[in-house]
Amino acid sequence: MRRRRTIDWIAVGQAALHDQIRHADLLALGLSSSAITRRVHAGTWARSGYGVISLAGRPRTREQRWAAAVLYAGPGAVLSGVAAARLHGLERVPGDAEGAALVLIDHGRHRISRPPVTIERTHRLPTPIVVDGLPIAPVVRAVLDAARRLVDLDEIRALLAEAVQRGKASVRALRTELDQGCQRGTSRVRQVLGELEDGVRSVPEAWARSLVAAIPQLSTMVWNPRLVLEDGTWLADPDGWMDDVGLAWEIHSFRHHADPAAFDATMRRHARMTGREVHVVAHTPRQLRDDRATVRADLLAAYAVAARRPRPAVRALPPR
Repeated sequence: MRRRRTIDWIAVGQAALHDQIRHADLLALGLSSSAITRRVHAGTWARSGYGVISLAGRPRTREQRWAAAVLYAGPGAVLSGVAAARLHGLERVPGDAEGAALVLIDHGRHRISRPPVTIERTHRLPTPIVVDGLPIAPVVRAVLDAARRLVDLDEIRALLAEAVQRGKASVRALRTELDQGCQRGTSRVRQVLGELEDGVRSVPEAWARSLVAAIPQLSTMVWNPRLVLEDGTWLADPDGWMDDVGLAWEIHSFRHHADPAAFDATMRRHARMTGREVHVVAHTPRQLRDDRATVRADLLAAYAVAARRPRPAVRALPPR
């Protein structure tokens, strides 16, 4: 009589990543192909990817689907793009299709993409960071890999600006990675990086930058400078600044001002600037998007008023 195999189920669970495990690993742990098939047909397990079994039935969480993608890609695979950006804690990340994942593998290996998993072979496979058990690309590589695949310019702006604003990536590090990495799909990313290098830190500020550039009567706008008094005392960090006349431009979003503390901070900043004779003009993102003619007229009028007044005794320093 044939003896039934003894399976170490604790070892099976420990070998799984977010309840996902390769078919080959189950065989190595003593299960037969027929036993695996029976559990799949019974609905206890499910096939979550090519050669990958889900021990929890059909994968329900993003982490389970991403784990299945990494296991399918094989040893040394690194999760990048949108999925990795989310795991780094970024929020301004565009939605992705269910189970979509970009996985990097060494250029010497061969594995084909099988939607929703995209496999990219690279000569520059990054050293992964393990987050929630998943090997993910460093944040600079992750956001640029995501940005290269985005079509909407404002989605690229939002993603890269958040990474910079939250201190997860520097503009210099993004530039270095972009120049050294794959050049496919980088034209829009380069445009956004140029905006970031000018000091722009949000989508509305990018809209504002393009609007100002189209008004020849205005002087150069500096973005997110630090204004200090003559003795070096910090005054404020306006969104935009025209140094020749001492004109500050503020862009106020409803989302920001829905927070009472943020609104109070804005009012205090305005009071400090106006108290030092800085002329302040303010607009909302909606105005920048939908009523550019009015914003243009407001800026020209504010510039003219500021030019007729003595320039305030403040200096503009580079952004922090």
